[in-house]
Amino acid sequence: MSTVETHTTRVTVTVNGRAVSEEVEPRTLLVHFLREQARLTGTHVGCDTSNCGACTVLIDNEAAKSCTVLAVQANGHKVTTVEGVGNGSGGFSPVQEGFRQEHGLQCGYCTPGMIMACTALLAENPKPDEHEIRDALEGNLCRCTGYETIVRAVQWAATNGGAGEWA
Repeated sequence: MSTVETHTTRVTVTVNGRAVSEEVEPRTLLVHFLREQARLTGTHVGCDTSNCGACTVLIDNEAAKSCTVLAVQANGHKVTTVEGVGNGSGGFSPVQEGFRQEHGLQCGYCTPGMIMACTALLAENPKPDEHEIRDALEGNLCRCTGYETIVRAVQWAATNGGAGEWA
């Protein structure tokens, strides 16, 4: 019986300000690297096809679906997950607070990806109108809210602090 030798590559990614360095197979997706190697389970695996956006993270402050990025592609880059979004003193970021104030979640499965997409939007456009918010969220699916409360959450955040200091 023959054995198959597995090739691995060392990847070092700065995740939420902390260097995470691990050996990974070249085909390892960033979402799995974050959940399994970095032990950050806030980034959800929703569809594995890039349709739902539950796995959205920021790579060098740009929103990206982590199920479409290989961990080796993130090598040397800065990744922010939903766990790294808070205001730095244990409180909510303006986007997170907007979701709380405007009841922007129901089941919560899409929420981490939505928060990351909204954070990226506000970092780029601090005062988006409703149409711009809906356009920015087009790649993130929510089956519970009908998006009305999510749009209001982004509007609340834009009025009360934007993306926050960390973005």
